[in-house]
Amino acid sequence: MSTIVNEINELRKQKNAIILAHYYQVPEIQDIADYVGDSLGLAQQAAQTNADMIVFAGVHFMAETAKILNPKKKVVLPDMEAGCSLAASAPEDDFRAFLSKYPDYKVISYINCTAAVKTMSDVICTSGNAVQIVESFPKDAKLIFAPDKNLGGYINRLTGRDMVLCDGTCEVHDILSTEAIIKLKKENPDAKLIAHPECKAAVLELADFVGSTTALLNFTSHDDSQKYIVATETGILHKMQQASPEKSFLIVPSDETCNCNDCPYMKLNTMEKLLKALKNEQPAIELSEDVIEKAKIPIERMLEISAKMGLIK
Repeated sequence: MSTIVNEINELRKQKNAIILAHYYQVPEIQDIADYVGDSLGLAQQAAQTNADMIVFAGVHFMAETAKILNPKKKVVLPDMEAGCSLAASAPEDDFRAFLSKYPDYKVISYINCTAAVKTMSDVICTSGNAVQIVESFPKDAKLIFAPDKNLGGYINRLTGRDMVLCDGTCEVHDILSTEAIIKLKKENPDAKLIAHPECKAAVLELADFVGSTTALLNFTSHDDSQKYIVATETGILHKMQQASPEKSFLIVPSDETCNCNDCPYMKLNTMEKLLKALKNEQPAIELSEDVIEKAKIPIERMLEISAKMGLIK
Protein backbone atom coordinates (compact mmCIF):
# COMPACT_ATOMS: atom_id res chain seq x y z
CA MET A 1 0.00 0.00 0.00
CA SER A 2 2.86 2.38 0.76
CA THR A 3 4.05 2.07 -2.86
CA ILE A 4 0.61 3.07 -4.15
CA VAL A 5 0.49 6.01 -1.73
CA ASN A 6 3.91 7.20 -2.90
CA GLU A 7 2.94 6.91 -6.56
CA ILE A 8 -0.31 8.82 -6.00
CA ASN A 9 1.51 11.58 -4.12
CA GLU A 10 4.14 11.92 -6.85
CA LEU A 11 1.59 11.97 -9.68
CA ARG A 12 -0.68 14.55 -8.09
CA LYS A 13 2.31 16.88 -7.68
CA GLN A 14 3.42 16.36 -11.29
CA LYS A 15 -0.08 16.93 -12.68
CA ASN A 16 -1.24 19.62 -10.23
CA ALA A 17 -4.17 17.38 -9.35
CA ILE A 18 -6.47 17.60 -6.34
CA ILE A 19 -8.13 14.54 -4.80
CA LEU A 20 -11.61 15.18 -3.43
CA ALA A 21 -13.21 12.38 -1.42
CA HIS A 22 -16.61 11.85 0.15
CA TYR A 23 -16.95 10.64 3.74
CA TYR A 24 -18.33 7.33 2.43
CA GLN A 25 -15.07 6.35 0.72
CA VAL A 26 -12.83 3.64 2.17
CA PRO A 27 -10.48 4.90 4.93
CA GLU A 28 -7.35 4.66 2.74
CA ILE A 29 -8.83 7.04 0.19
CA GLN A 30 -10.05 9.43 2.88
CA ASP A 31 -6.55 9.52 4.37
CA ILE A 32 -4.82 10.39 1.10
CA ALA A 33 -7.37 12.93 -0.15
CA ASP A 34 -6.67 16.67 -0.19
CA TYR A 35 -10.18 17.26 1.08
CA VAL A 36 -12.79 14.96 2.60
CA GLY A 37 -16.35 16.19 3.04
CA ASP A 38 -20.03 15.96 2.27
CA SER A 39 -21.72 17.17 -0.91
CA LEU A 40 -21.86 20.84 0.11
CA GLY A 41 -18.21 20.99 1.15
CA LEU A 42 -17.11 19.08 -1.94
CA ALA A 43 -19.06 21.42 -4.24
CA GLN A 44 -17.43 24.40 -2.57
CA GLN A 45 -13.96 22.88 -2.91
CA ALA A 46 -14.60 22.07 -6.57
CA ALA A 47 -15.70 25.66 -7.20
CA GLN A 48 -12.58 27.13 -5.58
CA THR A 49 -9.76 24.82 -6.65
CA ASN A 50 -6.78 26.02 -8.68
CA ALA A 51 -5.81 22.47 -9.64
CA ASP A 52 -5.54 21.47 -13.30
CA MET A 53 -7.20 18.11 -12.69
CA ILE A 54 -9.80 16.95 -10.16
CA VAL A 55 -9.79 13.31 -9.13
CA PHE A 56 -13.18 12.76 -7.56
CA ALA A 57 -13.37 9.83 -5.18
CA GLY A 58 -17.12 9.71 -4.88
CA VAL A 59 -20.00 8.88 -7.18
CA HIS A 60 -20.96 10.02 -10.66
CA PHE A 61 -23.27 12.95 -9.81
CA MET A 62 -20.55 14.44 -7.57
CA ALA A 63 -17.96 14.30 -10.33
CA GLU A 64 -20.52 15.81 -12.72
CA THR A 65 -21.03 18.69 -10.30
CA ALA A 66 -17.27 19.30 -10.21
CA LYS A 67 -17.18 19.33 -14.01
CA ILE A 68 -20.10 21.75 -14.20
CA LEU A 69 -18.23 24.13 -11.89
CA ASN A 70 -14.93 23.58 -13.76
CA PRO A 71 -15.76 23.08 -17.44
CA LYS A 72 -12.16 23.75 -18.55
CA LYS A 73 -10.59 21.31 -16.08
CA LYS A 74 -10.24 17.57 -16.42
CA VAL A 75 -12.43 15.73 -13.90
CA VAL A 76 -11.87 12.00 -13.49
CA LEU A 77 -13.80 9.40 -11.52
CA PRO A 78 -11.84 6.27 -10.50
CA ASP A 79 -14.77 4.00 -11.44
CA MET A 80 -17.39 5.26 -13.89
CA GLU A 81 -19.81 2.62 -12.58
CA ALA A 82 -19.95 4.45 -9.24
CA GLY A 83 -23.51 5.67 -9.61
CA CYS A 84 -26.20 6.58 -7.08
CA SER A 85 -29.53 4.86 -6.40
CA LEU A 86 -31.12 8.21 -5.52
CA ALA A 87 -29.96 9.93 -8.71
CA ALA A 88 -31.11 6.87 -10.70
CA SER A 89 -34.61 7.22 -9.21
CA ALA A 90 -35.17 10.39 -11.28
CA PRO A 91 -34.37 9.62 -14.94
CA GLU A 92 -34.36 12.68 -17.20
CA ASP A 93 -37.51 11.87 -19.23
CA ASP A 94 -39.50 10.77 -16.18
CA PHE A 95 -38.52 13.90 -14.30
CA ARG A 96 -39.51 16.15 -17.19
CA ALA A 97 -42.91 14.42 -17.34
CA PHE A 98 -43.28 14.84 -13.56
CA LEU A 99 -42.54 18.57 -13.77
CA SER A 100 -45.08 19.02 -16.57
CA LYS A 101 -47.84 18.36 -14.01
CA TYR A 102 -46.73 21.41 -11.99
CA PRO A 103 -45.94 24.12 -14.57
CA ASP A 104 -45.96 27.07 -12.14
CA TYR A 105 -43.84 25.47 -9.39
CA LYS A 106 -40.25 26.29 -8.47
CA VAL A 107 -37.96 23.25 -8.41
CA ILE A 108 -35.51 22.57 -5.59
CA SER A 109 -33.37 19.55 -6.43
CA TYR A 110 -31.15 17.71 -3.99
CA ILE A 111 -27.58 17.59 -5.29
CA ASN A 112 -27.91 13.78 -5.49
CA CYS A 113 -29.34 13.98 -9.01
CA THR A 114 -28.01 13.86 -12.55
CA ALA A 115 -26.72 16.86 -14.47
CA ALA A 116 -29.82 16.59 -16.69
CA VAL A 117 -32.13 16.98 -13.67
CA LYS A 118 -30.06 19.94 -12.47
CA THR A 119 -30.74 21.71 -15.79
CA MET A 120 -34.48 21.55 -14.97
CA SER A 121 -34.05 22.93 -11.45
CA ASP A 122 -34.25 26.45 -10.03
CA VAL A 123 -31.83 25.80 -7.19
CA ILE A 124 -29.82 22.86 -5.85
CA CYS A 125 -29.50 21.94 -2.17
CA THR A 126 -27.62 19.46 -0.02
CA SER A 127 -28.63 17.88 3.26
CA GLY A 128 -26.42 20.47 4.94
CA ASN A 129 -28.31 23.48 3.60
CA ALA A 130 -31.69 22.11 2.47
CA VAL A 131 -33.74 23.82 5.19
CA GLN A 132 -32.09 27.18 4.51
CA ILE A 133 -32.54 26.85 0.74
CA VAL A 134 -36.24 26.03 1.17
CA GLU A 135 -36.70 28.89 3.64
CA SER A 136 -35.17 31.31 1.12
CA PHE A 137 -38.46 31.03 -0.79
CA PRO A 138 -41.63 32.87 0.36
CA LYS A 139 -43.93 30.85 2.62
CA ASP A 140 -46.63 30.74 -0.05
CA ALA A 141 -44.27 29.66 -2.85
CA LYS A 142 -45.28 26.58 -4.81
CA LEU A 143 -42.33 24.22 -4.53
CA ILE A 144 -41.26 20.84 -5.81
CA PHE A 145 -38.55 18.97 -3.90
CA ALA A 146 -36.71 16.24 -5.79
CA PRO A 147 -35.69 13.49 -5.85
CA ASP A 148 -35.50 12.36 -2.18
CA LYS A 149 -38.95 12.01 -0.60
CA ASN A 150 -37.49 11.26 2.85
CA LEU A 151 -35.39 14.41 2.99
CA GLY A 152 -38.22 16.42 1.43
CA GLY A 153 -40.70 15.10 3.98
CA TYR A 154 -38.33 15.91 6.82
CA ILE A 155 -38.01 19.51 5.59
CA ASN A 156 -41.78 19.80 5.17
CA ARG A 157 -42.22 18.78 8.79
CA LEU A 158 -39.53 21.16 10.03
CA THR A 159 -40.70 24.19 8.06
CA GLY A 160 -44.45 23.62 7.88
CA ARG A 161 -44.24 23.62 4.09
CA ASP A 162 -46.28 21.46 1.73
CA MET A 163 -43.74 20.87 -1.03
CA VAL A 164 -44.61 18.38 -3.74
CA LEU A 165 -42.19 15.48 -3.37
CA CYS A 166 -40.63 13.34 -6.04
CA ASP A 167 -40.78 9.61 -5.24
CA GLY A 168 -37.07 8.86 -4.89
CA THR A 169 -34.96 7.40 -2.08
CA CYS A 170 -31.37 6.47 -1.25
CA GLU A 171 -31.17 2.70 -0.88
CA VAL A 172 -28.46 3.00 1.79
CA HIS A 173 -30.61 5.13 4.11
CA ASP A 174 -34.11 4.01 3.18
CA ILE A 175 -33.32 0.40 4.07
CA LEU A 176 -32.56 1.18 7.72
CA SER A 177 -35.32 -0.13 9.96
CA THR A 178 -36.77 0.96 13.27
CA GLU A 179 -36.56 -2.67 14.42
CA ALA A 180 -32.77 -2.72 14.02
CA ILE A 181 -32.48 0.62 15.78
CA ILE A 182 -34.72 -0.33 18.71
CA LYS A 183 -32.68 -3.51 19.17
CA LEU A 184 -29.45 -1.48 19.28
CA LYS A 185 -30.97 1.07 21.67
CA LYS A 186 -32.05 -1.69 24.05
CA GLU A 187 -28.59 -3.23 23.95
CA ASN A 188 -26.92 0.19 24.37
CA PRO A 189 -29.15 2.36 26.59
CA ASP A 190 -26.31 4.84 27.12
CA ALA A 191 -25.95 5.56 23.38
CA LYS A 192 -27.45 8.47 21.46
CA LEU A 193 -29.04 7.81 18.07
CA ILE A 194 -27.92 10.16 15.28
CA ALA A 195 -29.43 9.93 11.80
CA HIS A 196 -29.11 11.32 8.29
CA PRO A 197 -32.32 12.97 6.98
CA GLU A 198 -32.40 10.58 4.00
CA CYS A 199 -33.69 7.96 6.46
CA LYS A 200 -37.41 7.19 6.79
CA ALA A 201 -39.57 9.41 9.01
CA ALA A 202 -40.02 6.66 11.61
CA VAL A 203 -36.24 6.41 12.02
CA LEU A 204 -35.81 10.18 12.29
CA GLU A 205 -38.47 10.37 15.00
CA LEU A 206 -36.36 8.07 17.17
CA ALA A 207 -33.18 10.10 16.69
CA ASP A 208 -31.56 12.33 19.30
CA PHE A 209 -29.98 14.33 16.47
CA VAL A 210 -30.67 14.57 12.72
CA GLY A 211 -28.24 16.17 10.31
CA SER A 212 -26.05 16.03 7.24
CA THR A 213 -22.95 13.84 7.27
CA THR A 214 -20.79 16.78 8.35
CA ALA A 215 -23.34 17.79 10.98
CA LEU A 216 -23.33 14.25 12.38
CA LEU A 217 -19.53 14.31 12.57
CA ASN A 218 -19.52 17.71 14.29
CA PHE A 219 -22.20 16.60 16.74
CA THR A 220 -20.21 13.58 17.89
CA SER A 221 -17.08 15.72 18.24
CA HIS A 222 -18.71 18.27 20.53
CA ASP A 223 -21.43 16.31 22.32
CA ASP A 224 -20.65 14.88 25.76
CA SER A 225 -22.02 11.38 25.15
CA GLN A 226 -19.48 8.56 24.88
CA LYS A 227 -21.45 6.22 22.61
CA TYR A 228 -23.48 6.73 19.42
CA ILE A 229 -25.75 4.65 17.23
CA VAL A 230 -25.17 5.99 13.71
CA ALA A 231 -27.91 5.75 11.06
CA THR A 232 -26.02 6.47 7.86
CA GLU A 233 -23.28 4.95 5.68
CA THR A 234 -20.41 3.11 7.38
CA GLY A 235 -17.67 5.31 5.87
CA ILE A 236 -18.30 8.23 8.24
CA LEU A 237 -17.17 6.13 11.21
CA HIS A 238 -13.55 6.57 10.10
CA LYS A 239 -13.61 10.34 10.63
CA MET A 240 -15.75 10.06 13.75
CA GLN A 241 -13.26 7.69 15.33
CA GLN A 242 -10.33 9.90 14.30
CA ALA A 243 -12.00 12.98 15.81
CA SER A 244 -13.12 11.20 19.00
CA PRO A 245 -10.89 8.15 19.60
CA GLU A 246 -12.21 7.75 23.12
CA LYS A 247 -15.82 7.34 21.97
CA SER A 248 -17.72 4.32 20.63
CA PHE A 249 -19.71 4.23 17.39
CA LEU A 250 -22.23 1.60 16.31
CA ILE A 251 -23.53 1.63 12.75
CA VAL A 252 -27.16 0.67 12.15
CA PRO A 253 -26.79 -2.47 10.00
CA SER A 254 -28.53 -2.79 6.65
CA ASP A 255 -29.33 -6.44 7.41
CA GLU A 256 -28.52 -9.21 9.88
CA THR A 257 -25.47 -10.51 8.02
CA CYS A 258 -23.01 -7.80 9.09
CA ASN A 259 -22.48 -4.77 11.32
CA CYS A 260 -22.26 -2.47 8.32
CA ASN A 261 -24.25 -0.30 5.94
CA ASP A 262 -22.07 0.23 2.90
CA CYS A 263 -23.02 2.09 -0.27
CA PRO A 264 -22.03 -0.38 -3.01
CA TYR A 265 -21.35 2.47 -5.44
CA MET A 266 -19.10 4.49 -3.13
CA LYS A 267 -17.09 1.39 -2.36
CA LEU A 268 -16.35 0.72 -6.05
CA ASN A 269 -13.52 3.25 -5.81
CA THR A 270 -10.24 1.75 -4.62
CA MET A 271 -6.67 2.99 -4.16
CA GLU A 272 -5.63 1.01 -7.23
CA LYS A 273 -8.34 2.62 -9.36
CA LEU A 274 -7.46 6.04 -7.96
CA LEU A 275 -3.82 5.57 -9.00
CA LYS A 276 -4.86 4.37 -12.46
CA ALA A 277 -7.16 7.37 -12.93
CA LEU A 278 -4.31 9.72 -12.03
CA LYS A 279 -1.93 7.97 -14.40
CA ASN A 280 -4.24 7.75 -17.39
CA GLU A 281 -6.39 10.83 -16.66
CA GLN A 282 -9.34 8.56 -17.35
CA PRO A 283 -12.23 7.86 -17.06
CA ALA A 284 -13.06 11.52 -17.56
CA ILE A 285 -16.44 13.19 -17.07
CA GLU A 286 -17.76 14.66 -20.32
CA LEU A 287 -20.77 16.99 -20.49
CA SER A 288 -22.09 19.16 -23.29
CA GLU A 289 -21.64 22.94 -23.08
CA ASP A 290 -25.42 23.35 -23.02
CA VAL A 291 -25.85 21.04 -20.01
CA ILE A 292 -22.96 22.70 -18.17
CA GLU A 293 -24.36 26.18 -18.81
CA LYS A 294 -27.88 25.30 -17.63
CA ALA A 295 -26.86 23.11 -14.67
CA LYS A 296 -24.37 25.65 -13.37
CA ILE A 297 -27.06 28.25 -12.66
CA PRO A 298 -28.92 26.38 -9.85
CA ILE A 299 -25.65 25.14 -8.32
CA GLU A 300 -24.24 28.67 -8.14
CA ARG A 301 -27.53 29.86 -6.62
CA MET A 302 -27.09 27.26 -3.90
CA LEU A 303 -23.53 28.38 -3.19
CA GLU A 304 -24.59 32.05 -3.11
CA ILE A 305 -27.45 31.41 -0.66
CA SER A 306 -25.22 29.21 1.49
CA ALA A 307 -22.51 31.87 1.62
CA LYS A 308 -25.02 34.58 2.58
CA MET A 309 -26.31 32.40 5.41
CA GLY A 310 -22.82 31.63 6.67
CA LEU A 311 -23.04 27.93 5.82
CA ILE A 312 -19.83 28.10 3.79
CA LYS A 313 -16.90 30.49 3.80
